[in-house]
Order: sequence, then C-alpha cells, then structure tokens
Amino acid sequence: MTKWLHSGRRRDLCALLYDAGELRAQPLKSRLESHYDERIDPGSFYATLRSLVESGFLDRRTEGIADVYALTDAGERALLDHYAWLSERIDGGPSDRPPAAGDDGPNLKD
Repeated sequence: MTKWLHSGRRRDLCALLYDAGELRAQPLKSRLESHYDERIDPGSFYATLRSLVESGFLDRRTEGIADVYALTDAGERALLDHYAWLSERIDGGPSDRPPAAGDDGPNLKD
C-alpha cells in the first residue's frame, strides 16, 4: 500500500468520496465528523486533503467559492486494493463470496 493511504483518515476520506462521487470540502468534513462522532481540526482536515491531492489520489476543482473533491483513478485503485486486503483478513478472502454476474472486483457502492 502506498504511504499516502497509511492514515485511516485518508482512507476514510477516500471511502466517502468513492460513495458520493464528489463533495465540497465542508460537507466532506461534516460526514467525516459524523462518522468519527467528534470535531476535526480544520487545519488538519485541509492538510489531509492537500496531501491526497498532491499525491494524485484526489482531484480538486473550484466551484464558486468552494473546492470540490473527487477520487482519481489512482485513488480508487488504492482504496479498492485496501478493501481487498481487508476482505481477505475479515471475510477469509474473495473466494468465500460467490462472484456476481459481470463482477470485475469489489464494488463498495452496493
């Protein structure tokens, strides 16, 4: 796994964006705070987003006065690789699950 996804917060941000497609920074922060059930320091949150953008896992675009974030292909691959790694340890691996029709790998959105 790449060092940029060693942080649980980075992985969780990527998972939220995988689910949503794209989000403005503030709703993304709110969803993460709801998941953690605690406030996240804004400086730390934006530093995490900046590191994910700089490493190529997130795209950032400006919409009005807000930044909007989305996973890149590299970010999605890294997240799905981590999901597969977790699945092997938690569920006994992908071989325990029957393949779905047209299954090209895990789909976390279902």
